[in-house]
Amino acid sequence: MNDFIELKKDEQEVNLMSPLTWAYIGDCVYEMYIRTKLVNETKLKPHALHIQAIKHVKAKAQAETLNEIYDELTEKEKEIVRRGRNAENHHLPKNANVQDYMYATAFEALIGYLYLTKQNNRLKEIFDKISF
Repeated sequence: MNDFIELKKDEQEVNLMSPLTWAYIGDCVYEMYIRTKLVNETKLKPHALHIQAIKHVKAKAQAETLNEIYDELTEKEKEIVRRGRNAENHHLPKNANVQDYMYATAFEALIGYLYLTKQNNRLKEIFDKISF
């Protein structure tokens, strides 16, 4: 994807961003990963693809995914997760409890941070650890 989407921020600039900005891009990156995986591994029609994707990208599923991989994260990654979880978000979740929403935001922040800092190999390692 980096061949046609140019990332213009260096790691120092990314470190200064809000964790909610990391989560914003992480949400997109993770959903693209899930959708691509479904297209590659199933023969589902678009509506069924959408239904399956939602099962993986909803807040509860992301919170569970973070819990599943947490022990395998580096200390730096755990710090990113902590910052994402504690980010002051004034958005109230519609279809999730507050705790799941906070941990989903933390997961998205981690994915976004790794993407923005061009740590594609580590991002792939984390995606490979996720049970699907």
